Amino acid sequence: MNSWPDTGTSAALRHKYATDLALDRDGGWFQAFADVPRHVFVPRFFTQGTDGAWQPVSWGDVGYLEVVYGDAALTTQLDEHGFPTSSSSQPSLMLTMLQALDVHDGNRVFELGTGTGYNTALLSHRLGEKRVTSVDVDPELVAAALGRLKQAGHIPTLAAGDGTLGYPRRAPYDRIIATAGLHAIPPALLEQATDGAVIVAPLGYGIVRAQVTGPGHATGRFLPTPAHFMALRSPATPPNLDAVRNEEPRTTSVAPHDVLGRLKFPLSLALPGYTSCTWKDDQGQVTAVGLWTADGFVATVDTTGTVRHSGPVRLWDRVEELAKTFTDDIARDDFVLTITPTRQTVTYREPDGPSWHLPTLSH
Repeated sequence: MNSWPDTGTSAALRHKYATDLALDRDGGWFQAFADVPRHVFVPRFFTQGTDGAWQPVSWGDVGYLEVVYGDAALTTQLDEHGFPTSSSSQPSLMLTMLQALDVHDGNRVFELGTGTGYNTALLSHRLGEKRVTSVDVDPELVAAALGRLKQAGHIPTLAAGDGTLGYPRRAPYDRIIATAGLHAIPPALLEQATDGAVIVAPLGYGIVRAQVTGPGHATGRFLPTPAHFMALRSPATPPNLDAVRNEEPRTTSVAPHDVLGRLKFPLSLALPGYTSCTWKDDQGQVTAVGLWTADGFVATVDTTGTVRHSGPVRLWDRVEELAKTFTDDIARDDFVLTITPTRQTVTYREPDGPSWHLPTLSH
C-alpha cells in the first residue's frame, strides 16, 4: 500500500501530466510518470519574485499541485546566500534523457546526481529498484531522497559521495545517466561501464548521448534539445567586473545577444565552465555581458561593441573565433563527441571540422 499523501486531485493531475508529455504508452515511461508521485519528491519548492526574493511553496498552498504537475523545473534547495543548489528538472527534459538512455529490462543503471530522488524513482519503476544505483555529493539530499523513495515504494542503492567516481561496488553498468552539469565524461564512469553501454549526460549547454565502444573509448552525438543543468560545484566567485572597465578597450562586431543566443552552446564547449552575467537598463534590456573563467580571465562587451579584457587570455578572441565559424543557427546534433583513454574531443560536422578538447578529469 502506498504511504504518500495522495488525493483524487493529485492522481488526476498526475495522469494528465503524463498524457501531456506525449509519452508512448507502450514504451514504459508513460506508466512511470503516471504512477510516481512527483509531489512526494518535491514537497516544497521556491519561486522567485520580481524583486529577486525567493518564496517557498508547499503542500496545501494554492496552486502547489498544479505547478508540481506542470512541465517546469523547480528550485528545491538554496544555500545561505540564496543561490539555488538543487532542483527537480523539467519533466519533458527528464523524459528526453530517459528515452535517449534506451533502457531495456535487465539493464543496470548508474545515476550521477540523486537530487530529489524523482528521476531515481522513475528508473526504479521502469527497471526495478535492485538495478538502480545513485550517488550525490550532498549527504542531506541523499538522506531526504531515500526517505521519499521509501514512501513511494522503492529502495534502490543510494550513496553520498563524489558521483564522478561512480560506485565500483555495484559495477558494471549497462546505462549511465548524469543529472548534474559536467565538463567531460568522468573516466571512472567509462571504466565501470559495460561494452556497448549508453551514457547520457549534460555537457555545457547540451546533452550528449554516447556509446561505449571499448575500454576507455566511446563516441556519440549531442541531442538536439537545449539544456542547462546545475554544475557539480558552485560557480566561480565573480571577479570585480567593474574593474575590467578600466582596461584598454577595443571594438567588436559580435553583440552581447550573440553570446546569450546562438553562440551559447559552442562557447560552453570552447570555454568549459565559463560563467556569464548581464547588465540591464531600467526597461530590462541587456546593455552589456560579462564572461569569466575559474582561472580569472575576464571579458566584458556592451551594446556599443566595446570590449575590455583582464588576464593574459583574451576571452573575447575566443568568442570572435566562434562567431566566424557559426554564422547561422546551430544544430546541436551536428556535434560529435569522441572519447579515448587520453582525450575527449567535440567535433563539428566533419571529422576534420572545428574541434575542442574537453578538460581531462583525473581520479
